[in-house]
Amino acid sequence: MAEEVISGSGSSGREGEIDIRVGLTSRDSLDSRWVFPGEDDSEIEENGDGDDDLPHRAAVDSEDEDNQEHHLIRTEPRVDSFDVEALEVHGAHRSDYEDLGIARRIIHAFQTLGVVFGDVGTSPLYTFNVMFSKAPIKGDEDVIGALSLVLYTLLLVPLVKYVLIVLWANDDGEGGTFALYSLICRHANVSLLPNQLPSDTRISNFILKLPSPELERSLKIKERLEASLTLKKLLLMLVLAGTSMVIADGVVTPAMSVMSAVGGLKVGVAAIEQDEVVMISVTFLVILFSVQKFGTSQVGLAVGPALFIWFCSLAGIGIYNLIKYDASVLRAFNPVHIYLYFKRNSVNAWYALGGCLLCATGSEAMFADLCYFSVRSIQLTFVFLVLPCLLLGYLGQAAYLTGNLNGAEKHPFFLSIPSGIFWPVLLIANIAALIASRAMTTATFSCIKQSSNLGCFPRLKIIHTSKRLMGQIYIPVINWFLLVGCLVLVCSMSSINEIGNAYGIAELGVMMMTTILVTIVMLLIWRLNIIIVLSFVVFFLGLELTFFSSVLWSVTDGSWVILVFAVIMFVIMYIWNYGSKLKYETEVERKLPMDLMREIGCNLGTIRVPGIGLLYNELAKGVPAIFGHFITTLPAIHSMVIFVCIKYVPVPVVPQNERFFFRRVCPKSYHLFRCIARYGYKDVRKENHQAFEQLLIESLEKLIRREAQQRQLESDGDEDADSEEDTSFSRVLIDPNGSVYSLGVPLLAEFRGSSNSISEASISEELNPNSPASPSISDAEHSLERELSFIRQAKESGVVYLLGHGDIRARKDSWFIKKLVINYFYAFLRKNCRRGIANLSVPHSHLIQVGMTYMV
Repeated sequence: MAEEVISGSGSSGREGEIDIRVGLTSRDSLDSRWVFPGEDDSEIEENGDGDDDLPHRAAVDSEDEDNQEHHLIRTEPRVDSFDVEALEVHGAHRSDYEDLGIARRIIHAFQTLGVVFGDVGTSPLYTFNVMFSKAPIKGDEDVIGALSLVLYTLLLVPLVKYVLIVLWANDDGEGGTFALYSLICRHANVSLLPNQLPSDTRISNFILKLPSPELERSLKIKERLEASLTLKKLLLMLVLAGTSMVIADGVVTPAMSVMSAVGGLKVGVAAIEQDEVVMISVTFLVILFSVQKFGTSQVGLAVGPALFIWFCSLAGIGIYNLIKYDASVLRAFNPVHIYLYFKRNSVNAWYALGGCLLCATGSEAMFADLCYFSVRSIQLTFVFLVLPCLLLGYLGQAAYLTGNLNGAEKHPFFLSIPSGIFWPVLLIANIAALIASRAMTTATFSCIKQSSNLGCFPRLKIIHTSKRLMGQIYIPVINWFLLVGCLVLVCSMSSINEIGNAYGIAELGVMMMTTILVTIVMLLIWRLNIIIVLSFVVFFLGLELTFFSSVLWSVTDGSWVILVFAVIMFVIMYIWNYGSKLKYETEVERKLPMDLMREIGCNLGTIRVPGIGLLYNELAKGVPAIFGHFITTLPAIHSMVIFVCIKYVPVPVVPQNERFFFRRVCPKSYHLFRCIARYGYKDVRKENHQAFEQLLIESLEKLIRREAQQRQLESDGDEDADSEEDTSFSRVLIDPNGSVYSLGVPLLAEFRGSSNSISEASISEELNPNSPASPSISDAEHSLERELSFIRQAKESGVVYLLGHGDIRARKDSWFIKKLVINYFYAFLRKNCRRGIANLSVPHSHLIQVGMTYMV
């Protein structure tokens, strides 16, 4: 059961899937696509059972599709029943930012500064301080060498890796480790949750690229990933590890930024001690996390100009110091000075790498916060404003240090500020530090939502802070959890050197996971030349591993706390994913067989009372076992039952007109239907249950009408087949408005053959049991109106929500670790996560809940 109800504000919805192929001719089309055989086949309910009144599905078994051999073939443009319903084939989802005007783009540029670049923008406050505490400088050449390290780290990591490469690996405007995982899952079946359906690949956003010269290698990687359970688990663990590091980064970033900014008071007021700095930092952090609820747009717009002033201050102070002290520090752009720096300082220089990395902190925030802003706005803002100001800021500090070596281990940035503007800059620095703290906090919110929607994190209350931009969210529980973590870190590690080392551990953990996932994207999706891919992974992963070895060497200074925190978050996510997967697999195994449903009969072995029952369950295919629990527990069941399954597909957004997927379960007399509501991990679900019910009934009525049109088309095709030898005769399709569309091949051509006579017999028997001949049009219309009238009467009698709470417990003979994980840890998470009923907004008089426990 999902945490929120399906949206009822969309368009007509999706109905019975009928694959309509437009004849296999030799003409080319831009809409042609490359697929695997069998991917275009409509899926049906389990084993084709219960579809006596849907004869065209009887010859296909969708559950065997995974075992088919994969060979690419070219198909002509396909129009499925959902597209026919909307009378158009929809393109890919458009970004929220494509329709913005110039004024809105300028406003978003300020918001980008306030949300995305605060972290990397405040790095000059502490980078040199941490570096020179680990490798004390002995002369001007050491300053030049350290500056050269910082400059090339800035150019290689934030600019080349993230801005020029990683940002393009976004999932339709969504960034972060789970967005990369979703992108990979869309191109290879590597998800461990077995609820995928072939119809999911027909969503507009599920468009795959045409073959390229690297296609064969890409297909081999795809097959290897899909065939190996070990590789699937390893890929998921990499994603979970990266996400846990992002959350850990969300704890250490505010602590580091605020502590370093407030520490500037010790330069301006000599009487201030470190304990007072800690108390002021705690106060600022409480205020910071208290304003998070006002949303990204409001806060980002409010603090955007302040951060713009901060970057201008960095550049201005840097230019001033270059002119006043020593402009020869520009020699640091020669990478030879890096070699000389390591040659002079050897091990100390290696220790200093952990501090050097701090200049690139916030790089991952640019990618993780991508859901809030467009790729182009982040790239342009970084290249033309952020990067030049940062370079000038570091050059200015180095110029100051060449003449003032004794200030290297104190606060070189604040010491380099001209005395006349010290207090204004200190004020702006503290504001910028508070802004920087938001960068990874908002990124954490985004990653938590993505992981929760993809089944890897317990469901939490999510507040959408923008009506226009769905990616801007606020998660209260995570917000206060991060605040507690920050306060613990600040109070336990009073030195910014210790916090800086913890900062490096968290940041590098995310960076390495991103490098590995982007490499997979390059091989599987971008299909780049293998030399380019190897160059990327060897260079950047090698660079990050070198930095990581430096920060790990100093882990005993107290920064191990952040590793423990990340491990705890990883364990929570893994246990939730493991328990959810086990629960779903158990429900699949325990689903009711169709033979049993037939034996029970159309009355389901009980009394059918007027009304509609919406049974919410997680099963995407088959009759859930909880339904059997309902009919054996309750004295009566509703005259119409719709199994509603809310599932997530690996795309950011599912268009409203492609959201609902309807099927008929069992023969017509049972009045059982299935509705699969498909959501992307970025979708918003805020519904009124009455609007949803109305949309559901309208979509169901369209399904019934389409079935009647289908039978009429098939009946006409049988008559034409008797008089024509060529099977590629024309057909027409009548839409609900009465328009007629011509098709190049029979609507149900692929299903004709051995099952044709059985299908015809079942149709005749259903529509006119007293006559073996095909029914007349008037009889078909009468049957259609009778069923539509039945649906309306059931709706008027009332709609009741049947909620089944399925829990799992480990068997007595299970391993001790499994019992501990399932019976205690997973049970604790399920008990304390957000229940699906919390967002249904349904009167309690319309709710029926039944619990069921599975032994696994």
